[in-house]
Amino acid sequence: MNFNSPEFLIFFLIAAILNFVVPTKYRWIPLLAASYYFYMSWSAKLVFLILFTTAVSYASGILIEKRPERKKLWLALSLTASLSVLIFFKYYNFFAGSVGALIGADLTLKLMLPVGISFYTFQTLSYSIDVYRGNIPAERHFGYYALFVSFFPQLVAGPIERPENLIPQLKAKHRFNSDDLSAGAKRMLAGYFKKIVVADITAGYVDAVFNSPESASGSSVPLASMLFAVQIYCDFSGYTDIAIGCARIMGYRLMQNFDRPYSALNIKDFWARWHISLTSWFRYYLYIPLGGNRRGRTRMILNLFIVFLVSGLWHGADWTFVIWGALHGIYRVVGMLTYKKREEIWKKLGVDTSSALMRVFRRTVTFLLVCFAWIFFRANSTHDLMILLGKLFGSFNPAAFVGELGLTLTGVLILALAYIIMTQLDRRYTLPEAELPSGGAVMQSGTALYLLYAVIFAWLLLKASGGSGAFIYFQF
Repeated sequence: MNFNSPEFLIFFLIAAILNFVVPTKYRWIPLLAASYYFYMSWSAKLVFLILFTTAVSYASGILIEKRPERKKLWLALSLTASLSVLIFFKYYNFFAGSVGALIGADLTLKLMLPVGISFYTFQTLSYSIDVYRGNIPAERHFGYYALFVSFFPQLVAGPIERPENLIPQLKAKHRFNSDDLSAGAKRMLAGYFKKIVVADITAGYVDAVFNSPESASGSSVPLASMLFAVQIYCDFSGYTDIAIGCARIMGYRLMQNFDRPYSALNIKDFWARWHISLTSWFRYYLYIPLGGNRRGRTRMILNLFIVFLVSGLWHGADWTFVIWGALHGIYRVVGMLTYKKREEIWKKLGVDTSSALMRVFRRTVTFLLVCFAWIFFRANSTHDLMILLGKLFGSFNPAAFVGELGLTLTGVLILALAYIIMTQLDRRYTLPEAELPSGGAVMQSGTALYLLYAVIFAWLLLKASGGSGAFIYFQF
């Protein structure tokens, strides 16, 4: 049951009504049932995995508090249970395939990747670690804890919520609020516009190159990579907007996950704006425990590189994702090591590094670096990646720059208009609430109506040609 399906809208309407009509004391029951129904609509037979990790982390949290003298054991039990499930189902075939290629044997198994496993696993890990650290008390009510792990708006692709933010909200009393309904519905509409009007239409042009790398020219690769940058942002942030909007309508506030990442001035800034919930998770639960920047520059560089490698592997069980993570690690480390020298050079040249022109230059360079890395992320395999890189650096053909993607003048104009509208949506309607103009996330009724028309029209066109695609991050 995709967010971008009529079935989901019907399901959400029922869940939202139950959220308000059922007494607060018992509200967790229909919400938990709805969340598990939503998950089982993807794969009913794998629901036992989320039940298993939920039960083990719940019990471990209580044992950590009751038996603090053995809390390391209970934490290890929780981490081992959650990570074992994740590693087996997501990474077994990756490692088995790599080993099998070396010894000439097929060691892989026919495994189904449980939808959203990386997201709900990280939520259970953060809960167990926070209880172990004494940051939060263990949750005694299994129903509320299970709902925290499986809350359907953010279950399959985040944001990765922290327990101290979501669990108290699940217990609080929520009454129907017209402001929440308006803000949430408009946030959902902005997400649907990003997904259906921008991401799904852009996907066809991106697939023309990345799904047929042999027939692509070197000039079409960078353009397809830039279009993929737009596609993946609108796809993922569109999902996040829909999730935040759904939760907002029901009275819940999910954390912000994006903050205009392509306006970043450098790679560090990019990762402070892109998939914020994952970046903060790695910072608090991996980078800082590894030592962060407290043990000298060499150790800090190593810690940063480890985080980016793990981040790449988190995104997918393929060497392309590992290389993508490593490449961003290199960007980050090189940028940090050369920062002072670069500033000295600009100063000697008499360049004002705080000028608007310089900010445009830095944003452009950062965007191009990110787009180059997206080639590694989007490539279907390492074999395809080598072909794409070979074409990029060895067969530049300006005549085929646009033609191989199937882009027409009309297509270019539609994409440009959609991108401009999407940018305005980000600036005006999907900012963190603290940054919104006075009056909140107010979208004029006329604007909302035109967006709705665009979403319906694009959805019908996509249906006629095969339908709107699943969200990219559902595979992670």
